[in-house]
Amino acid sequence: MSELKNTTKAALAAALGALCAYGVQLLVPVLVLVVVMLLDYATGMAKAWNAGELSSRVGLRGILKKVGYVATVGVAAVVDWLLRYGAGTLDWPVKFLFASIVIIWLVINELLSILENVSAMGAPVPDFVQSLLQKLKGHTEHTMEGEEERNG
Repeated sequence: MSELKNTTKAALAAALGALCAYGVQLLVPVLVLVVVMLLDYATGMAKAWNAGELSSRVGLRGILKKVGYVATVGVAAVVDWLLRYGAGTLDWPVKFLFASIVIIWLVINELLSILENVSAMGAPVPDFVQSLLQKLKGHTEHTMEGEEERNG
């Protein structure tokens, strides 16, 4: 029984080590995503309060949306792992991380939402900032579509 415990502990330690090694690459992008998600939620709540439309149901829906973002990043991270695993057996170079691209896309969406929220509260938002973010979002989507065509 003791041998089984040691084997289980070793397997868990190896899995946790691999997860941490992979996670280090995504640490900063995930932290940025968390910060902009919190800012978006706060500005969305402020916008609703300012408009007299503050609702716990709408707030809960916003939280569930953010949980969906985290799930989407998790799925992209699994896709990354599958591609890297497959790339080891095939002669197929993996040049970027899907999870990174997904995080960038989500951060841009959150930034656009923050601008919409503060604009709805009456704060001035330069058109060029919103235009730049829209272009970045389109470029990110175009990059992903181009990679799918090259690798598909």
